[in-house]
Amino acid sequence: MLEPRKVKFRRHHRGNRRGMAMRGAEVSFGTYGLKAIEPGWVTARQIEAARITISRVVRKTGKMWIRIFPDKPITKKPAETRMGKGKGTPEYWVAVVKPGRIIFEVEGVSREEMELAFTNASHKLPLKTKIVERRDI
Repeated sequence: MLEPRKVKFRRHHRGNRRGMAMRGAEVSFGTYGLKAIEPGWVTARQIEAARITISRVVRKTGKMWIRIFPDKPITKKPAETRMGKGKGTPEYWVAVVKPGRIIFEVEGVSREEMELAFTNASHKLPLKTKIVERRDI
């Protein structure tokens, strides 16, 4: 599963998910991409589950890129703990995804295979997505 090797601070604020993605909104590496159309947090487990479903279709013929990385720690306090005594310990990692962000890209597979792979992968993700094609300028 994806997770940073080293971080400057162990705990983060929640932040906001307003606005559109400023970077990573174009298909840069592959031919087709899976684009987020609503904001949300995608956990490392969800990214891994989607990656496995896409790699089943892509296999040896094509290539796949993961364009998001879970670098935000989410903390939890133990169950039945009283208020106070500081923030909880980091439990898992999430990637902050804003609308317009490309999550996955593939290349070297047919359109039907790509649609099947991205549809199955989108079922593993907690946000609405759409399939986009590369526009060469």
